[in-house]
Amino acid sequence: MTSDAEIKVLKSELTGLFHYIQRVRQEIAALYKPADDEHRFASMSEQLDAIVKATADATNTIMSAMEENEQIVAEVKKAIADKALAAKLDKIADNAAAVFEACSFQDITGQRIGKVAKSLGYVEKHVNVLIDTWGRGEVEKTEVKPDQEKTADEQLLHGPQLEGKGVTQDEIDKLFQ
Repeated sequence: MTSDAEIKVLKSELTGLFHYIQRVRQEIAALYKPADDEHRFASMSEQLDAIVKATADATNTIMSAMEENEQIVAEVKKAIADKALAAKLDKIADNAAAVFEACSFQDITGQRIGKVAKSLGYVEKHVNVLIDTWGRGEVEKTEVKPDQEKTADEQLLHGPQLEGKGVTQDEIDKLFQ
């Protein structure tokens, strides 16, 4: 026979297990459908891709401008006889080479961000397995509350926007006309 004390312990353990399972469900739901769109896995990957694209675009612009500057410096150097000015032009060319070297950061950061995005994909895949195991419908029913309330300013801000989303610069300019 089971004593009252043993039944009480069993009920206590079952209650604790129930609360633990509820907490796990809540955490899985928070990963699947966070209270704030900024915390979605897809959004994270899109943001990382946008970083890679923006740094690549900026790097290409910098390098194109520096190549053009190098050509101009070479043309000016041919046209002057003053050795002191020619030395200054050489210094400008050396600085341009340093800028080209510094622009290699984009390739390295792109590779590192790619690794982070791949890791996020791995985590997302396994979270989806947990969701499917738990039951997607059950997870979707679970209410998710934000970790912390946003300030009034944070509620107004929605940027930076991904390319093709949000308000364009032209639309903003029209507001001030």
